[in-house]
Amino acid sequence: MRRAVPFGHPDFGRAVPCLCVTVEREEEREERLRRYANLGALDRLTFATLLSRGRSPEPAHQEQFARAVADAKRFAEEPDGWLVFIGESGTGKTHLAAAIANRLVERGVPVFFSVVPDLMDHLRAAYSPTSEVPYDRLFDVVRGAPVLILDGLGTYSSTPWAEEKLFQVLNHRHMARQPTVVTSNVALEELDERLRTRLGDPELARVHVLEDGPGGPGALPDPLTLPLLRSMTFATFSYKPSPPQITEAVARNLQRVLLAARNFADHPEGWLVLLGGTGSGKTHLAAAIAHHLIAQHRQARFVVVPDLLDYLRRAMHDADRDRRDLIEGVRAAPCLVLDDLGVHSATPWAQEKLFQILNFRYNAKLPTVITVSGSLDDLPRAWVSRMYDSKVSMILEIEAPDYRGLSAAPPAPRPRPQRRYP
Repeated sequence: MRRAVPFGHPDFGRAVPCLCVTVEREEEREERLRRYANLGALDRLTFATLLSRGRSPEPAHQEQFARAVADAKRFAEEPDGWLVFIGESGTGKTHLAAAIANRLVERGVPVFFSVVPDLMDHLRAAYSPTSEVPYDRLFDVVRGAPVLILDGLGTYSSTPWAEEKLFQVLNHRHMARQPTVVTSNVALEELDERLRTRLGDPELARVHVLEDGPGGPGALPDPLTLPLLRSMTFATFSYKPSPPQITEAVARNLQRVLLAARNFADHPEGWLVLLGGTGSGKTHLAAAIAHHLIAQHRQARFVVVPDLLDYLRRAMHDADRDRRDLIEGVRAAPCLVLDDLGVHSATPWAQEKLFQILNFRYNAKLPTVITVSGSLDDLPRAWVSRMYDSKVSMILEIEAPDYRGLSAAPPAPRPRPQRRYP
């Protein structure tokens, strides 16, 4: 049809589609996008049908899920970077991924959705000379998708070939900074190292662990969900003078330690060891670091050492694989906070387990925060020598007394720890 416009108008004599043709073309385009998206029956999984706070009755789990939903909605409106959802079956990670894909299709953004085991099967089949889709074409579709969503990483048969293909896809997209969503029922630390470093890249990926991730109901509880620890943030840490407990000198010390803790939270590298007496604020700062990292969608695990040891003792003979692998999950956590490392670790068995954690993290230079009551001289020499290694670790002593109202006057100052080497 031609529009009724006067002579000289840019559209005079120009054929333009009628409204019915325009609507039909939009419908055809959406249908093409849906076919490309490869969602199938998952087109019913949208944000409208998603429980905004998940299915868990635990408030902490609900908050975790709500943060993941908010991030997923932002990504669906403006795909940027990577989103990684980790959790057991039934935690809602596939629904989140499908909701993102469906919203992108609604907005006219091309997205390719694939379940990882199915993708591996399709790639294997594409090697056949009789395959309708050549291998190179299928691989390029996956690797170069404007937005790629991979569901179920870790559920496939982990053969060297499968690991290599996944690495090629993710490495290409990592270097090109292409928008990508990945779901997995396997913790990052259990994946192949090459995949783990890309999925956990803090400059590109935002990782959401749903319902405490792998381990389920029997996992070690998260102390950060407790009311007191939940309130321990940088904003609530006080370093201002309030005699007699907090003198000017003590306030300056607290301010220096606070600044160092903030810097570590912004750029977690190596070890940060916080020394101080009971009530001096070291646990508060350690928890604040963990809260800050989690708020930045980065993984941080907070562990109270006596609780960890008790849990490991109870689980020693448990047949449950998740419990037996707990120490591995702690040892390889992207950022670990070990609160209250001290003389309760006196038994040979406890020292061995903790040394496994410390030595691994020392050799890997994994970001670690350690709080210690008392002097380092009370700890095993093998631990202390690693803490004193300036290439990996920074030691800060908090000079404040117990200023939580438990002491009427500050105690006599403790001597500074002396460096000792094996």
